[in-house]
Amino acid sequence: MTSRNARATARTSSEARAVARTQTLIKGEHGIGTVRRTTLPGGLRIVTETLPSVRSATFGIWAHVGSRDETPALNGATHYLEHLLFKGTRRRSALDISSAVDAVGGEMNAFTAKEYTCYYARVLDTDLPLAIDVVCDMLTGSLIQEEDVDVERGAILEEIAMTEDDPGDCVHDLFAHTMFGDNALGRPVLGTVDTVNALTADRIRRFYKKHYDPTHLVVAAAGNVDHAKVVRQVRAAFEKAGALKDPGAQPLAPRDGRRTVRAAGRVELIGRKTEQAHVILGMPGLARTDERRWAMGVLNTALGGGMSSRLFQEVREKRGLAYSVYSYTSGFADCGLFGVYAGCRPSQVHDVLRICRDELDHVAEHGLTDDEIGRAIGQLQGSTVLGLEDTGALMNRIGKSELCWGEQMSVDDMLARIASVTPDDVRAVARDVLGRRPSLSVIGPLKDKQASRLHDAVA
Repeated sequence: MTSRNARATARTSSEARAVARTQTLIKGEHGIGTVRRTTLPGGLRIVTETLPSVRSATFGIWAHVGSRDETPALNGATHYLEHLLFKGTRRRSALDISSAVDAVGGEMNAFTAKEYTCYYARVLDTDLPLAIDVVCDMLTGSLIQEEDVDVERGAILEEIAMTEDDPGDCVHDLFAHTMFGDNALGRPVLGTVDTVNALTADRIRRFYKKHYDPTHLVVAAAGNVDHAKVVRQVRAAFEKAGALKDPGAQPLAPRDGRRTVRAAGRVELIGRKTEQAHVILGMPGLARTDERRWAMGVLNTALGGGMSSRLFQEVREKRGLAYSVYSYTSGFADCGLFGVYAGCRPSQVHDVLRICRDELDHVAEHGLTDDEIGRAIGQLQGSTVLGLEDTGALMNRIGKSELCWGEQMSVDDMLARIASVTPDDVRAVARDVLGRRPSLSVIGPLKDKQASRLHDAVA
């Protein structure tokens, strides 16, 4: 009798854990969508943003894995796997996957970053069940066959070559290496020719099984979607694949980082016969969870975020030394980067670097004017809203927020946080970030005398 009661109690407890938990996170009003989250038994999270006024829907699955989760020998495995999940499942061939979405006029793609990967399809709202079935099948039933690994290896090597042929793109990989060295964050997302050639189907399969567990995934859908229907369809797809094995499993918590070491005063140069020299001058920035990121966003916008920014005005408008010049920020779980990019004639490199360094030093010491800060706040608010005008952008926002922060913020709240930034906030973060010793990455045909002077920019 006692044993039977114990078994009944255990069964009741298990059933309680197995109930899907649904929450309304943002109540839609003033044209903003309603955001809901359901956590399924097995730890799979599903977030949706419902906008009944549109006729499209974007469905995506975010995986809590990126290139920083790779060992040196596995560099490129996350991106390799992104390619392979399109190559076929137990139910569909590669042609079946692509033709299913093409046949309804949709689009399907994926991207890999340093801390996450996303697979998505954008379709008419009436074709959302098809998109859910196809993408869920890819994530849960990929075969990763030897012949597909061999075929896709060639495509990835071509992608690496394409990146190498674009120095304006390649210099960003170089800057990551300059700042982080031979750390996972410093290695390229695509991997290298050597690491990609060394990866085998067996190693990639093990990587897949380790990182594509439902507890590591977030499902996101935005547009004219019904949350309850999305939950039912996703649950059916994952249960059909046998993916929700442990009813008591809990979702993986947001990444907390590893206190990555960052460099100061380093210079890296890749000599290449290009028409322009491509440079990035930068320093450690802020982690994505740092509360000062709102002030950092305003600072970045005022410094190099548009045609009225300081760097654009000083380098391009007043002197015509570069066609493209801008600043940017990248935030990771435990650290961040701030960089200034410019592409210019090799003979102008030192002038461009001197002006950029002077502007950074001046803002670090004296801050920005109130007018510059006010203009940057308005620009940042406008670009934030305009950047969310399609269902793909909305899906990206809610999916990334759930995976990286474990919470959702409404657009109104985001605008309020930007508006609350004060001139003192911006000046404080400018002193902290811009006051650090920078590092420098350069790709271009610099002569020995020019190259020897590059250290002047980081002294």
